[in-house]
Amino acid sequence: MNIHLSRLALLATLSAPLAYGQAAPPNIVIMLYDNLAYGELGSYGGGVIRGAETPRIDRLAEEGIRLTNFNVEAQCTPSRSALLTGRFSIRSGTYRVPRAGAPDGLTLWEQTLAELLSARGYATGIWGKWHLGSSEARFPTHQGFDEWYGVPRTYDEVMWSGSDQASDLTPAMGSKQGWNENLVPAQYIYEARKDEAPSQVKKLDLASKRTLDAELTERATAFIKRNAAAGKPFFAYIPFSLPHMPTQPNPEFAGKTGNGSWADSLAEMDHRAGQVLDALKAAGVEQNTLVILASDNGGEATYPWRGANGPWRGTYFTAMEAGLRAPFILRWPGHVPAGKVSNEIVHIVDLYTTLAHAAGAEVPKDRAVDGVDQMALFSGQQANSNREGFPAYVADRLTAVKWRNWKLHFIQQDEMYDIPQTLAFPRLYNLLTDLREEHDLMIGNTWILKPTMEVVGGFKASLEKYPPIEAGTPDPYTPASR
Repeated sequence: MNIHLSRLALLATLSAPLAYGQAAPPNIVIMLYDNLAYGELGSYGGGVIRGAETPRIDRLAEEGIRLTNFNVEAQCTPSRSALLTGRFSIRSGTYRVPRAGAPDGLTLWEQTLAELLSARGYATGIWGKWHLGSSEARFPTHQGFDEWYGVPRTYDEVMWSGSDQASDLTPAMGSKQGWNENLVPAQYIYEARKDEAPSQVKKLDLASKRTLDAELTERATAFIKRNAAAGKPFFAYIPFSLPHMPTQPNPEFAGKTGNGSWADSLAEMDHRAGQVLDALKAAGVEQNTLVILASDNGGEATYPWRGANGPWRGTYFTAMEAGLRAPFILRWPGHVPAGKVSNEIVHIVDLYTTLAHAAGAEVPKDRAVDGVDQMALFSGQQANSNREGFPAYVADRLTAVKWRNWKLHFIQQDEMYDIPQTLAFPRLYNLLTDLREEHDLMIGNTWILKPTMEVVGGFKASLEKYPPIEAGTPDPYTPASR
């Protein structure tokens, strides 16, 4: 089927009545922090013990639901892809962070959450890291967003500018050995609007990253106020840069806590969240706005920016709990009770389906969508999650599977820089009695193979029915006939 006809057919299906009985579709705000580990926020056992209290975020947690078993994918690109498509990233060819120079990103065949909401009359905007396509044809303004200000790829690249000079990030190496812009061009912060050519605003470097979150907040809050005044529902997606390495605060926050750059950055993160929340209140839309604050990954693995993952062992880029579990807070006044805490399994793919239904949109039916609607859990209508488990891929390797309180590992990799080791026999952990995944309980519990392998088998069967898109697949992409 022609890709444009396919999109028109999808849009024609998005006339369902609004879900959950609300009088008007909710505004949706997602604040996604970059590699914010499980144990950083005060509401997750961090805050003051990490050198900075987080009062605004902690108050948000008291006003809605806080999840202790919210799961993401192992890397930045896979998690962002899962959030915006409702599909495990192995399906869409976005299962690893792309390397500079290689084809990357979502095919335009994918239907992003922004596209679903735009079809329902939402204004849509993204401020921050995209990481789902570094070519202009795959920028967010070609995939459902009306406006964007941010970077196409990753913040690692800001360190290029520190590789040939004395800095607190890398040792002086000399210009011949260091980064040369003539060999590898600088990366840029972009501004783009739908149906317009994007523009390069300024270079992405150490200095511009320090002030980026302030800019993202300023632009996002202006968007909120503008659309609230116009009475137009909006989707504001704010993937902040902090605390992604190099974890350096805005100059206004440098030295604020007296506890170093990490604590100063944590204080800034709390402040930026507060600014967004204040904008919603000032615009008079606080009561009809669904707010999510979450992280895309577990904490950084590299010293001195290593994150605090609470009780969990490991790092991101692995299927250890420290790589999968991330903070998640959701507030929706009148729909989600205040002060609720749940340890039920929720996966980042579930946000796609849940938010689409909250806005009165239907998810596509011509492809595999892994996300399930979790609003009954969030609202307190039911105690249990609508999912019992999920397969955990690290890049394109099926590394583990979670089912209820159990975790079965097929590949052992504790930390990002460890070599993945295929296990001769899977290792089984009870995540209630062994938070650090140290005691293999497979002997005596081989019964667990049946339900866990049913999760794996069901997923692999769906890959047969809906073959995954290979990484680097160009547009236009059309699935093979089934």
